[in-house]
Amino acid sequence: MAESNDTQLVVVDTDDMATRAVSKRYEGLSTVRLKANKGKGAWYWAYLEPILVRNPETDDPKAVKLKCNLCEAVFSASNPSRTASEHLKRGTCPNFNSLLKQSSSSSSLPPLSSPSSHKRLGSSGTPNVGSNSHHQQFHHHNHNHHHHHHQHLLLSGGKEDLGPLAMLEDSVKKLKTPKPLPPGPTLTKTQIDSALGLLTDWFYESYGSVSFPSLDHPKFKAFMNQVGLPEISRQDFLSSRLDSKYEEAKLESEAKTSDAEFYQLSSNGEEGMIKFMINLPNGTTLYRKTFFHSGAIPATYAEEIMSETVTGTCNIVQNCAGIVADKYKTKPLRNLELQNHWMVNLSCQIRGVGNLIKDFSKELPLFKNTVSNCLKLTNFFNNNSHARSLLNKFLSQHDSRFSVSYGVHPLLYCEIENLKNFSSITAMLDNIMSYSRILQLVVIDDLYKVLVMEDSVAIEVADMVQNMGFWNDVEAVNALIKVVKGMVEEIEIERPLVSQCLPLWEDLKSKIKNWCVKFNIIQVNVVDRIVEKRFKKNYHPAWSTGFILDPIYLMRDQSGKYLPPFNCLTCEQEKDVDKLITRLVSHEESNEALTELMKWRSEGLDPLYAQAVQVKQRDPLTGKMKIANPQSSRLVWGTILKEFKILGKIAVRLLFLHATSCRLKCSWSLLGQGEFCQSRIGVERVQKMIFIAANSKLKMRECEKDVVTNGEDDDCEMLNEDFVDGTSL
Repeated sequence: MAESNDTQLVVVDTDDMATRAVSKRYEGLSTVRLKANKGKGAWYWAYLEPILVRNPETDDPKAVKLKCNLCEAVFSASNPSRTASEHLKRGTCPNFNSLLKQSSSSSSLPPLSSPSSHKRLGSSGTPNVGSNSHHQQFHHHNHNHHHHHHQHLLLSGGKEDLGPLAMLEDSVKKLKTPKPLPPGPTLTKTQIDSALGLLTDWFYESYGSVSFPSLDHPKFKAFMNQVGLPEISRQDFLSSRLDSKYEEAKLESEAKTSDAEFYQLSSNGEEGMIKFMINLPNGTTLYRKTFFHSGAIPATYAEEIMSETVTGTCNIVQNCAGIVADKYKTKPLRNLELQNHWMVNLSCQIRGVGNLIKDFSKELPLFKNTVSNCLKLTNFFNNNSHARSLLNKFLSQHDSRFSVSYGVHPLLYCEIENLKNFSSITAMLDNIMSYSRILQLVVIDDLYKVLVMEDSVAIEVADMVQNMGFWNDVEAVNALIKVVKGMVEEIEIERPLVSQCLPLWEDLKSKIKNWCVKFNIIQVNVVDRIVEKRFKKNYHPAWSTGFILDPIYLMRDQSGKYLPPFNCLTCEQEKDVDKLITRLVSHEESNEALTELMKWRSEGLDPLYAQAVQVKQRDPLTGKMKIANPQSSRLVWGTILKEFKILGKIAVRLLFLHATSCRLKCSWSLLGQGEFCQSRIGVERVQKMIFIAANSKLKMRECEKDVVTNGEDDDCEMLNEDFVDGTSL
């Protein structure tokens, strides 16, 4: 009887969760549609509308659909972008196609010189409402007038030409100066205030994408006049409206931060600015503030900036679980850890992995020699006019992209200011590899042999191009860069947590080992040493501790238990786990924390819950299998593993920490630094507008991500519908 009751409770909870998920999905789609005023998805939300399908018997939400307002068709709501492409762009919706044709035909006007335009316009450029015979007479008279005027221009040159010339000038002025638009509708004061409020909200939230000069554009002012709104000046945007909007955004951000049990401070730097974000346990990211600077920032000043930001974010400093930064050296982060024992401060893994290219360029002979040879080849053909002409000749003959008739004779790519820029190195290597066949033909040409007699570098280049070992090295180095670059791009997309750092680096090491095997690299020991050196430079004890405490990585042993993977750690890493756990708690709690760690190591997690945490599903964006609920790793410590009182507190804080900085792109050129940042008041205004715009963009990003993560697969949704209807199963 007890078992049946438990089963019934699970069913009810599952139905309730499904209902809430459907409602949340509908609310997310509605919010995205409401705010989709720009971007790739803005065009189709004008035609597609999310609707909530309810169960006719219980009136509970059953599914979310997309309805086409043009043809009333209904579709799955799992992927609005794909639905829009297939239904609207590919011509499935007949009303959409007719709408496009109607728009294109109504917007096309015949040229001024055509007979139809003469029929439509009178001599003053205004619509002519006379009869058809009057149109014909006007056209005949206008034609004769132009013909007569043309003869005078050709045959004369005296005073009799002044009249026609004046008429022609007057006509041109009328064409260039359109008639002023009639005044717009008369709005009430309430309507005007509401419209200006919406306009200023849009401007603040879009700041960085739009700028103040946009407000001075004549067509914008004409638009304001046409809709019946008064002209709005810059001062209107910088006065009480800005202060009110800023206070509103600030209160909302502070409320979310205060409600959170803890948070992580995220810092990333661009040229001239350092941005600080706040990562919350529920996955939300908030903008905090921006520091403007010029030149390099000393380590001590960086430490002061981060410390002030931590203390200014929340009244309780202990709520800051740690900092992740991509611009500073490790010293300021480590100093703050020593001052605040509860903090875990990390370097951003995007920068850490990307720096491997710099390491290879300095320490790997294969890399250095290959890049040096490519630079020598590129500089020779770019700087020697005879060699360049010969290369262009063969390019024109053998590559359709280049033609003498169009004068397209590019130089070989060479923009390497420093070897840290692996994108420039990759571009040069790709460029040379694409010309491999052409270069081999050039160096065996008779005209090139003349160059060989005059220039010793030409001999070296010829030997290099004809040596297959050179091309193998170019391909190998290019492939190595792309391995690292691919890992960096994956990190940018995935934004791994601290517990995922060890598996991430193990994956990178495995890919580099495969690269060594594929290209038969003889300097394997050097490669391993470089990678291991960079790993140790970026390593933090929190990597090992998070890896051990994360239920995602629990391993099933022979007895069927799911235990933490201590056997995957080195002896030093095991010691790091003990040291970090001891540091994160008070002195009185350290022994109990280590005792609980030993219990976790021997007992692990109940197999039922461990399997539930490790359930994976396919990511609709990348197609890769991912953990279905990333939050479950942290939640299981607060709900199931309550007997681990001390270790559980450490786990819920540690497992939430991000290992990369949140990258909120912002255009420095559009921030008006030249105009506003010359005074304290100007800087404050810029800071307020950035705060409003950044939090608005982050909120929109979270909303879009929520729609994607709550979306269902089309096939699964169809299967569920068939099961409910009873038609297939």
